[in-house]
Amino acid sequence: MKRIFNFSAGPAVLPEAVLQTAAAEMLDYHGSGMSVMEMSHRSKIYESILEEAKADLRRLMNIPDNYTILFLQGGGHLQFAMVPMNLMKNRVADYIVTGQWAKRAYEEAKIFGQANKIASSEDKGFSYIPNCDDLPISPDADYVHICDNNTIFGTKFHKIPNTKGKILVADMSSCILSEPVDVSKYGLIYAGAQKNIGPAGTLIVIIRNDLLTEETLPGTPTMLKYLTHSENNSMYNTPPTYGIYICGLVFKWLLNQGGLEAMQQYNIKKANILYDFLDKSRLFRGNVAKEDRSLMNVTFVTGNNELDDLFVKEAKAAGFDNLKGHRSVGGMRASIYNAMPIEGVIALVDFMKSFEAKHVG
Repeated sequence: MKRIFNFSAGPAVLPEAVLQTAAAEMLDYHGSGMSVMEMSHRSKIYESILEEAKADLRRLMNIPDNYTILFLQGGGHLQFAMVPMNLMKNRVADYIVTGQWAKRAYEEAKIFGQANKIASSEDKGFSYIPNCDDLPISPDADYVHICDNNTIFGTKFHKIPNTKGKILVADMSSCILSEPVDVSKYGLIYAGAQKNIGPAGTLIVIIRNDLLTEETLPGTPTMLKYLTHSENNSMYNTPPTYGIYICGLVFKWLLNQGGLEAMQQYNIKKANILYDFLDKSRLFRGNVAKEDRSLMNVTFVTGNNELDDLFVKEAKAAGFDNLKGHRSVGGMRASIYNAMPIEGVIALVDFMKSFEAKHVG
């Protein structure tokens, strides 16, 4: 079996150990005689899978007892609507727009009330994170929303914005579990699983218990209330059972790696290998401000579109797949999530060096 180095932004690479465990348990989970895919979500054996996954995530992220973990569906895009439906009591919310997904969240919130763009980096193609030390927070805003890591553009909030006492809501889809997070600083965190946790189709919400209330916007469907899912232990309807099972395996893998502190150091080491090369390269250059660089998504270009295309093509032939940048920005993007081994980053840099030698006199 030949495994490539998969730099996809999502669905993304999973730990080989997790895939091997899932393969071994595919037909018979722990002597049950059936696959997790076939289990009733109401069964005792599946209930134990769910509870173990929640407990491991709580341990990994040191999630306080006054927060609830939900496993939902619909991806980040559904959260763009669920957040205002559940939290926009005054019909006012503030948004910091630092990329395409943050912008979509902001545009969606406009459907439900007054969404204020209080900071943005769109003026320079989302290549930096704006200063958020003294934001023009709206007095009656119900919350402030950020996209913590910008998958498409490769930027990251390395400092929590000063929300002046307002609830902070964060989309952490592409950086969750890559480093320790002080959950108590947030009212709500949501993250699609397909980038750094598990397979597509599963979403995690971590919400402070005081925000679980029936006081949602008029017309909010039962299925789109966080309280509905918390009161039913994420099983109001059939949840993404197999996806949750894989997420649980990933949580155990992370704990075995030493937890999020160890993963952060590993991720810094991986990212530095690639960024150090980009800073010295005669051909490639990074797209974003150094102080705002993401550990998960590294974007870069050659400055020549034809050369970019050639690099992506030759890289794929050499076993480095999904390096093409997002269609909205072009260039290249290497997503180096937790499961990307350091050997993959080293091999990519070696390939980039050989490509550079051929194309730079």
